[in-house]
Formats: sequence, structure tokens, C-alpha cells
Amino acid sequence: MNGDGVETGGCCAGALLFARYAFPPNDRGLCGPDDRAALRGHVAAGVAGPGLVNLARGFDGAWPYLQLIAAANRIADPLERRVVEAYWVGNRLLDNVRISDYGAFLDERFRGRAGRDWENIARALPLGAVPHHSFHVFGVYPWAGLLRAGRADPALHVLDHCRISWGQVITTDPLAVLQRPLTWDGRMLSLGPAAPVPVAAGFITGLQRGDWVSVHWDCVCDRLTPSQLRALRRYTARHLRLASAELVP
Repeated sequence: MNGDGVETGGCCAGALLFARYAFPPNDRGLCGPDDRAALRGHVAAGVAGPGLVNLARGFDGAWPYLQLIAAANRIADPLERRVVEAYWVGNRLLDNVRISDYGAFLDERFRGRAGRDWENIARALPLGAVPHHSFHVFGVYPWAGLLRAGRADPALHVLDHCRISWGQVITTDPLAVLQRPLTWDGRMLSLGPAAPVPVAAGFITGLQRGDWVSVHWDCVCDRLTPSQLRALRRYTARHLRLASAELVP
């Protein structure tokens, strides 16, 4: 068990971890299956099983990434905890995904939707893009391109909330974290100075001042170990650099 009373081995832990990250946008009706109450129920009860696995498969954006990462690492279960962590936070499993396989994956699923932006996506692959959620947000989603088109207000809000961010708990009642927001100066995407941000605890209990946590759509998804924090920072910075390079005229 971890500190939140959730099993930490095998598929159960991975499925519940996936659900904690996927729940915030799903609860807002932004992605995933329509049965939001079912997803909430599984995570709140700490119960995995076939029902939660079927719900996870309904995330047609994230689920194929899990399959790609698992296959590249010869892991049978896309919801194995290390696979889930690789996609949302980042770990060494991403290094085993060949550029050619990731390119074919993106070509099959997103080339038609990307239109003229496909060339930018293709150029990012040999420069270090990996199948991490941050590249999907900054590089594959159309929102970064909208910045260049002058629609910064809605685009920056979505990019900042859709990425997995990190913050350090500064108060617990109400819950708030010190977090670096995404900024746009007309040419570059970057992270600004840290500022207090109110967040929901989600399904994580017992948070204390000083804890480092991951955040998705203003909802805490997990406590972060020092190595997880370093990984999330590293992959986010890498894909911000790639996105900014493509946005500069």
C-alpha cells in the first residue's frame, strides 16, 4: 500500500494512477468516456479491475500512448505502473521508444488532424521529442499554433492547465501550491516565476506543507518523489524548447 491506501503493485496501481491523472479533464467533459461518475467511483474507492481498464481504454488520446510505450519496452500491460508514470510524469521507458516507431504512431493518428502543422511535429522527432504527455500538449495539440495566430488568451489557459505541472504545498486549508505558470511573450513559451495557486486535493489525502505534487487542471494527481519531480521538470523543459523553436517566425 502507498500513503493513500492504494495497492502499489501491478495493474491495480497503474490503473488507479492513470485514473487520477485522467480524471480532472474527464470530469470537465474534455476527454475520455462519458461515464464520469464511474471513473470517480473507481478512484475514490481505490478499486481497479476490468471496469476501470475499460474506462481507461476510452481515453482515445492517452491510451494509444500507453500501448506504444508498453510495446517498446516489452511490457504486456499498458496500465503497468511504470508505463503510466512514463506517459504522465516521465521515466527511462521513454528512451526505449524508437523515433521511427513514434513517428509512425503520430503519422497514423494525428497527421490528418494536424494539417499544415504536421511538418513541425515531424521536425521535432529527431530533435528529442518523446511520447510524453507534455509533447502531446505542446507539440501535437493545435493550441500552441493558436498562440502564433494571435489567440493567446484561450490557448495559453488550455496549455497551462492541460500540461502536467508541479507545485509545492504551501497551505492545506485551503489547499494551495507554489507553482510556475506557463507564459507567452509573443515568441517563446516558458515558465514564469512561482506563484500561489489554489488547487483541489483530488483523491490524495494527508497532504502537508512542503509536499511536492503533480497537478492537472488545478487538481492534485499524486505526490512526487524527488526523482519524479526531476523527470517531470526535464521532459517539460525539453518539449517547451521544441515548441518554442517552432513558434518563432
